[in-house]
Amino acid sequence: MTRVLVLNGPNLGRLGVREPDVYGTASHADLVVAVQAWGRELGLEVEVRQTDDESELVGWLHGAVDTGTHVVLNPAAFTHYSYALRDAAAQVTRAGLTLVEVHLSNPAAREEFRHLSVVAGVATGTVAGFGLLSYALALRAVAAREVDVGA
Repeated sequence: MTRVLVLNGPNLGRLGVREPDVYGTASHADLVVAVQAWGRELGLEVEVRQTDDESELVGWLHGAVDTGTHVVLNPAAFTHYSYALRDAAAQVTRAGLTLVEVHLSNPAAREEFRHLSVVAGVATGTVAGFGLLSYALALRAVAAREVDVGA
């Protein structure tokens, strides 16, 4: 079974409480349940993690490379400035694994500082602006690539 790590960065543990007009009313626990259900439907073994700690997120990306695990990554605020995260994400795709950058909101439709993603250039692709559905679309992309390229 294809393994996928769904990694969530800072403040995503506050879903449902933090700016529900932007990020929706679903909690992080709701996200975990939904992502695991979508993964099962697609025949994926999904593990969901969240941290506010940049170094922990980098370590999880290193672990994905070491174990041959695909990644769905919501870098959250780290999207815009974390070159350490960008470099770790690049290792995932250079290892031939899929890495989909995902965002609940559409950063390009928000404040100007959110328009730049340092991760996008090394990601396999990006899904943004569809709320929780962004994760379902990202998982579908991983599953489809698994079939297409046999990664």
